[in-house]
Amino acid sequence: MDHYLTVILLGIVEGLTEFLPVSSTGHLILASELLGYDAATWAMFNVIIQLGAILAVVVLYWRTFWAVAMGLFRKEPTSWRFLRNLLVAFLPSVVIGLAMHDYIEVLLGAPQVVAWALIIGGVAILLIERMAKDNRFHGIADIPLARVVGIGLIQCISMIPGVSRSGATIMGALSLGVERRTAAEFSFFLAVPTMLGASTLELFKKGSDITSATVGWSSIALGFVVSFIVALLVIRWFVGLVSRQGFVPFAWYRIIAGTAALLWLAMR
Repeated sequence: MDHYLTVILLGIVEGLTEFLPVSSTGHLILASELLGYDAATWAMFNVIIQLGAILAVVVLYWRTFWAVAMGLFRKEPTSWRFLRNLLVAFLPSVVIGLAMHDYIEVLLGAPQVVAWALIIGGVAILLIERMAKDNRFHGIADIPLARVVGIGLIQCISMIPGVSRSGATIMGALSLGVERRTAAEFSFFLAVPTMLGASTLELFKKGSDITSATVGWSSIALGFVVSFIVALLVIRWFVGLVSRQGFVPFAWYRIIAGTAALLWLAMR
């Protein structure tokens, strides 16, 4: 496949899936199997284009970030609770991610794990959507600390490729009493420190790979821009959809995609 076509496709996959409960990492792993490119060569590229998707959150929600920053300056309790909840939910992924980094690296090379995780995660979404009725919390700052800790711990399940960071965060929040729109937006905001931390760690460990002649800075820049633009469009659409229909369509997508991946992997 043409090099720049691969760059564009990977940028689209990242921007399209980073904030949906379908696993961006899982889709990138399956894409490497389907398109036949060397995943190791593109590993650092995939890390950096995630930052394009994260930038989309900052751009779309800049008013929220600005309001929180000004509220912190004025010592407003709501802004401090907002910041506290983000940091507390973020901390478990730091501790567990550092402790299990090498094991996670092994799983990243296992497309079968991704396929099964997609299926199991889809079933989990269907069950949680059916059972989670107590949606009492309608703002990120309103979520009690104990439940924030629970959401942060549940997010760590997403270190298994195919589970989905956004999916684990959203379903964790939904099962702990957070209403749908707030759960989705909490996953967006939590992605900023989580993905920045994960990307920084990868850049520190493998920074020399950025200058690989196979990928190069022009490809990285193109993938970053494509990821950013696609994520901008997806976030707006996603919030509107889940407010009306919930997460069931994504559950069925996961089950179908995971099953198709297993069959394809078995027949190749």
